[in-house]
Amino acid sequence: MAKKIVKKRKLKIFNFLIVLLVLLGLFFGVKFLLSVPLKNIVIEKTTYLNDDYIIDLANIKDYPSYFSINGFKIKKELEASPYINSVKIKRSFFNVLTIEVNEARPIFYDGSSQKIVLSNKEKVENNNLVSAFRVPRLLNYVPDNKYNKFVKGMKLIEKDILGKISDIEYQPNDLDKDRFLLYMDDGNMVYLTLTKFKMINYYNKVLSQIENHKGILYLDNGNHFQIKE
Repeated sequence: MAKKIVKKRKLKIFNFLIVLLVLLGLFFGVKFLLSVPLKNIVIEKTTYLNDDYIIDLANIKDYPSYFSINGFKIKKELEASPYINSVKIKRSFFNVLTIEVNEARPIFYDGSSQKIVLSNKEKVENNNLVSAFRVPRLLNYVPDNKYNKFVKGMKLIEKDILGKISDIEYQPNDLDKDRFLLYMDDGNMVYLTLTKFKMINYYNKVLSQIENHKGILYLDNGNHFQIKE
């Protein structure tokens, strides 16, 4: 009678150890990657908001773990600032976080509220963030039904022209309730209506045609220049 040979199963300890080492390697590798801090923060398209203000507001000044950063949360916190219209968050290799900021531009100082008005209609204190801007001063009260249109008109004025306006006064008359008087730094005055605020952007071109004369530029009713005596 033939003997029955029973093969003993050998525990493949070596293969088990290899698998265990691979799993441990993956575990510690992932743990290491998750703990790697943010390496670089890039702030783009800002003109007056400094990088420290953005970084502090986003709560990333301590350079936290790159993979723990919540882009949606950062965007929400930054867009809560009155100085910021919108934000775009972008991640890139080597743990770089790029924050693109669309700022709200200071456009005038409201004498009634004693605050700086931004292009998004927010009113802020005259602080270090906006004090460097040369903006005109609104001298008197503008009715609520005209105020929003006035802000929209001011947003259309280019930065270099805005810096040449010293004061603005609401001056309605019997013919036009939308009329404003702009006092320029060079001594000239300009009458505008709410529908024609953008025309002040041609001010430099007008200056080249009046041969250094001082006077009043009427853009509210026709386009003509009255020389002062």
